[in-house]
Amino acid sequence: MVSIKQNLLINGQIRVREVQVIDGEGNQLGKMETAKAIEMAMDKNMDLVLVSGNLDNPVCKIMDYGKYKFEQSKREKESKKKQKIVELKEIRVTPNIDEHDFSFKSKNAKKFLESGDRVKVTVRFRGRELNYVKLGEGVLNKFAEDLAEVASIEKTPKLEGKSMFLILAPLK
Repeated sequence: MVSIKQNLLINGQIRVREVQVIDGEGNQLGKMETAKAIEMAMDKNMDLVLVSGNLDNPVCKIMDYGKYKFEQSKREKESKKKQKIVELKEIRVTPNIDEHDFSFKSKNAKKFLESGDRVKVTVRFRGRELNYVKLGEGVLNKFAEDLAEVASIEKTPKLEGKSMFLILAPLK
């Protein structure tokens, strides 16, 4: 997830003549000139922050900007801790895969799915193997059957160029 960093205008950066002012407790102080609002904020050892840059009615709040930025970064770090990044792991096979190789790759795919990742199974066709697309589709369907207890098919087998793929997602 990409975090949205919004840099708010503070004190001298505010170029509007009149602003609607809200104090630190959330009380409306009404419309006043920007210079007077900045002076009022400085008297309280705080900053005047433009929270809504609406051209018709710009709104500024008197707050400690450093503390606000710190709290915001703290909340952002906390939300990042709680999220799990799901990766897409790829397993490549050929249309004439041996039984042992199939079971080995199937076991690895199962491990990926159990750890919460999605798996893309790709069958690569080389040379004349492209004439036997049904063999490749059979291998992919066998993969889906083999992993049915831990995965669901997210994208059915699809041929693109010289490869056919299937995407499996872990069951909830």
